[in-house]
Amino acid sequence: MNYSEEALKLHEKYKGKIEVISKVKVENKDDLSIAYTPGVAEPCVKINENKDEVYKYTSKGNMVAVVSDGSAVLGLGNIGAEASIPVMEGKSILFKEFAGVDSFPICVASQEVDDIVRTVKLIEPVFGGINLEDISAPRCFEVEEKLKRELDIPVFHDDQHGTAIIVTAGIINAVKLIENKKIEDLEIVINGAGAAGIAICKMLLNMNVKNIVLCDKEGILQEDSNGINWAQKEMLKYTNKNNEKGLLKDAVKGKDVFIGVSRPKMLTSDMINTMNDKPIVFALANPVPEIMPEEANKSGVFILGTGRSDFPNQVNNVLAFPGVFKGALECRASEINEEMKIAAANAIADFIPEDMLNREYILPKAFEKGVSEAVAIAVKNAAIKSGINRV
Repeated sequence: MNYSEEALKLHEKYKGKIEVISKVKVENKDDLSIAYTPGVAEPCVKINENKDEVYKYTSKGNMVAVVSDGSAVLGLGNIGAEASIPVMEGKSILFKEFAGVDSFPICVASQEVDDIVRTVKLIEPVFGGINLEDISAPRCFEVEEKLKRELDIPVFHDDQHGTAIIVTAGIINAVKLIENKKIEDLEIVINGAGAAGIAICKMLLNMNVKNIVLCDKEGILQEDSNGINWAQKEMLKYTNKNNEKGLLKDAVKGKDVFIGVSRPKMLTSDMINTMNDKPIVFALANPVPEIMPEEANKSGVFILGTGRSDFPNQVNNVLAFPGVFKGALECRASEINEEMKIAAANAIADFIPEDMLNREYILPKAFEKGVSEAVAIAVKNAAIKSGINRV
């Protein structure tokens, strides 16, 4: 099947992928008077008297805004607000299909941090959560941090944290298949020091991973690196403990895990041969990974994950974000904190019974029933334990 041609046909036929469906019937005068005027005035009065009642009388409690500026869309790059709409509509579909969460695309015609933040703040009354999507680094870090400070509803950048949750879940299960190895013992190299790479790094450090080396297109990030941004400089406080220098080929020597969130064909067989015994490789560039499975397997990779559905161990964010938001919305969490993300990663990892784990099955498949619910329960419990829930 030619997915590109079929996608064009589908989008043209339906004029996009989402619509607004009424929950109630308006078929007679009484229906109209209850759903709209004069009856609608009464819930308005109640909310005016107590703003918290908005969760009782409106859809806010199950409504997420999918916000993008179109600056880092899939593998397409900076294509702008209008061209990002099909992706954001698709994201809204996934929220509904996988977790029953309503959402709506908000594509902002500005790539200025303050413009995006102000837009989201102004529309916040309608939404119970904000999913940031396809905003380029390092601006995405600023947007998220400012919104988290200024809003009291969950703000979650899926390109960062969704990816980090799935990768962490995969590593949790991969380590279970290696004798005498614990996650905190791992030596890891991450190639790609953008939004996803930095988020993965932070989450693995929170899992007490021993040492992580971050690389960008120039090689290993270290104290003397030129041209790195403020977010990358901040990560040097916690990474590359041995002050390694050189290129990616130098970074992978003696490492247990390679995680690629970068570009196609960045990893070679020769590089893998310099890694530790039973190397774990997550080659997540899409659609062409950092190394193709055939070449990786010939090189002795123990476990390989990619971003593609036609290879084993797909790292697919749909395993995380629908359940994360469902759990956060159900308990009306004020944020999505690190404890909730780690709970989500463990829930995804634990979804596969240990006696079913194998080298080609360390992550649930996208359509396995029950994943989102398991994640939602874990996230909700973590929020309650953290004391950031409001119901």
